[in-house]
Amino acid sequence: MTAPHTDPERPLDVLRDGAVQLVDPRSWPLAVRVVVVTILLSILALLTVGAYLSSVIADGLYEQRRDRVLEESVEVRAELVETLTQVSAGTSTQQQDAVNAFVQATGGQAGGDRREVALIPVETTGTVFPVSSSDRTLFDAVDPEFSSTVATDPDAISWRSIGRQNNDGGVDPALLVGTRVIVPGSGSYDLYLVYSMQEEQQTLAFVQRVILGGGAVLLGLIVGIAVVVARLVTTPLKRAALAAEKLADGDLTSRMEVAGADELARVGESFNDMAASLEQKVVDLTELSRLQQRFVADVSHELRTPLTTIRMASAVLDSRREELPTDLQRTAELLAAQVQRFEVLLADLLEISRFDAGAAALEAHREDFDALVTRALENAEPLAEARGCTLDVHLAGEGMDAVVDGRRVDRVLRNLLTNAIEHGAGQPVLVQTAADEDAVAVVVQDWGHGISPENARRVFDRFWRADPSRARTLGGTGLGLSISVEDTHLHGGWLQAWGREGEGAVFRLTLPRRPGSELTRSPLRLERSFDRATAGGRMSATPTGELEIGPDVLPDLSDETTVPDRTGGAR
Repeated sequence: MTAPHTDPERPLDVLRDGAVQLVDPRSWPLAVRVVVVTILLSILALLTVGAYLSSVIADGLYEQRRDRVLEESVEVRAELVETLTQVSAGTSTQQQDAVNAFVQATGGQAGGDRREVALIPVETTGTVFPVSSSDRTLFDAVDPEFSSTVATDPDAISWRSIGRQNNDGGVDPALLVGTRVIVPGSGSYDLYLVYSMQEEQQTLAFVQRVILGGGAVLLGLIVGIAVVVARLVTTPLKRAALAAEKLADGDLTSRMEVAGADELARVGESFNDMAASLEQKVVDLTELSRLQQRFVADVSHELRTPLTTIRMASAVLDSRREELPTDLQRTAELLAAQVQRFEVLLADLLEISRFDAGAAALEAHREDFDALVTRALENAEPLAEARGCTLDVHLAGEGMDAVVDGRRVDRVLRNLLTNAIEHGAGQPVLVQTAADEDAVAVVVQDWGHGISPENARRVFDRFWRADPSRARTLGGTGLGLSISVEDTHLHGGWLQAWGREGEGAVFRLTLPRRPGSELTRSPLRLERSFDRATAGGRMSATPTGELEIGPDVLPDLSDETTVPDRTGGAR
């Protein structure tokens, strides 16, 4: 027996499937999904609210600082006009000293480095040089565009936001204010003031940190609330699932614990009502089934006595049939045939009642499976000759020992052979046996009316016929295959059917070598070709009954139709 093939990519597929399930939220527990969705929505809401509050506070701080700056700038401008007016009659040196003193004093009046001043002469009657309160880098903050704006409207106060490099190499926000001062006798001057907004920036950063901290605390509280709410919802659902699983396993007394009067409590009450109703229905159906089984058994037993009398009378009439008038001879013949069929039906009903009652027992002994098949073939030969049917037998010949109930296996084989001969339309019937280490099997194939793969699933139902309009002309009670499948299940085996309409049917019986062993495959194929010229050569090319597959060996399936095994089991 060949060793099982191991797919090296299988572990990767398992890991890939596990990763997909881990990422796919639909595979997560309900509580986890509720908490995750709550966290994501809460984070989105907190970020939105935090961004809005930060923007509003930043705008408020900026506008407040800007209004104060503009008011201070108006005051500084007035002081500059007064200072220049006082020194307008003085010498150039006196004017320069007055300007320097004003710039230095004004640059320090707003709290150290929070305000810087620069004064640039535009038109002067004397010699006044540009001067600033801190360093000459202040002039770099004034670009030609802003200077042009100040010159365009001398009476207005112009402003804009800029960035100023601090001692640490960073950039602090600031406001640049500019205006033109015209003093008769002293000339025109551009006054520029830079107000630092570092204090407001620090206030905004502090507020943002408070918002983030408060948001984190609020998010933690929301997560805790979500966990509690999820548990409140999922705990009753878990109890319902556990009760439903117990109910599915056959524990009809399983019920949910109901507490409260909310919607979940109503679900629990509805579930308990459903379980109680289902339990009552099952009890009623079980009692009805028991009564039906007892009725069938009692009727079968009661009918045996009158049937024996009828059979004896029929036997007497049949033995003296030649003495009867011609029209009564046929009647006596039909009576004998129907009595025999009635007797078979009663026997089948009694056997079915044993299976239903669980009274059927297996009497297993070591048997030669080929010998059992040969015995069944000998019993079927007269019927085959009467039907003009040839039995094409291919026995394994050795290694066919199995522990089975010979009487039950013989009954299964006789049913399969009888059905194949009856429905084979006079065509040959192929019988093949094979075995492996775990199982023995036989295939019975005919080339008669055939059966569709869909009907193959129902062929073992009681009293079922593929063509209800076609009368049975041989025995047939409609219970033979049903009894056969029950006999097979007692052994732990498979009885399966497959076929094609108009081409033929295949029945496969697979039994474990030892009762109780679990079957995983059969030594013989179930789906097979209906080409009689190649049928013998296409049977069981390997010990597993499957076609060999390899890089250089590809099966020719052009004359076969692969149909899944619809009756259960592996091939």
